[in-house]
Amino acid sequence: MTNISKTIIFFGTEDFSLVILKSLIDAGYDITAVVTKPDSRRGRGQVLSMPSVKKIALKFNIPVWQPDKISDINENVKKMGPNVVGILASFGKIIPKSTLDLFNPGIINVHPSLLPLYRGPSPIESAIQNGDKQTGVSIIKLIPLMDAGPIYGVAIYQLSGHEKQPELYEKLASAGANLLIKLIPLILNGSLMPNPQDEHKAIYCSLLDKKESWIDPTLISTKAAERLVRAHLTFPKTKIDILGHTVIITECHISHERITDIDIKFKDNNFLSIDKLIAPSGREMSTNDFLNGYKQK
Repeated sequence: MTNISKTIIFFGTEDFSLVILKSLIDAGYDITAVVTKPDSRRGRGQVLSMPSVKKIALKFNIPVWQPDKISDINENVKKMGPNVVGILASFGKIIPKSTLDLFNPGIINVHPSLLPLYRGPSPIESAIQNGDKQTGVSIIKLIPLMDAGPIYGVAIYQLSGHEKQPELYEKLASAGANLLIKLIPLILNGSLMPNPQDEHKAIYCSLLDKKESWIDPTLISTKAAERLVRAHLTFPKTKIDILGHTVIITECHISHERITDIDIKFKDNNFLSIDKLIAPSGREMSTNDFLNGYKQK
């Protein structure tokens, strides 16, 4: 537990931020408030659901702010005095300068890439999709420009080439939490100053879209398709039409020859051999089960 007394406001929404918040609570930091997106309707039933971090905040009796506009929290932040620090992870909204200026020494951001590589909303998916040999987490000081703030420190994570989207989220969330807990005392006592990013090396990634779920074997290689399956496993998923049915590929490997009737030939003349898929029924199944149930007799 830190001996530094500091008012901390946490910004986060997704499961990645949940790991960071729990690490701060476990380390003994006093979280004064959690800022997250408003509750939203999800799923086929459009059930009103709260963000993951809100559930944890309520469990620990931490006040939750869910503003429609981020600047709506400004008056609440001012009431907490001049020494408020923010910590942000996977929040999903840009923090305006009027809000940033209320924090001292600022808002600390946990970003899952080795900045300035992959600024933007899909760095984990980009690392898998591009076949990178390594990725990691950067702790930066937030500025009004997207992921462009100076860097306090990084944790490097070596990639095997077999990582899947949800697994890499968990690994990098854990690495980010460990790095933050290590650095935050140094940041708060002023002994660690951030270094500017090299703007010439900045690369941006975009928000994932459902339109990216479809793969066209005539346009990409087998290797690119296999990476997309792993990179987009939870969203936007990887879809293709097989035997007259739209399926979602969940496990596959590259083959130089056709193994089953649903293996797909790509532009490099190799095959994407499907091991598991989600059938039109919504159930995940093996290739054999799919052929038994859906192949026309």
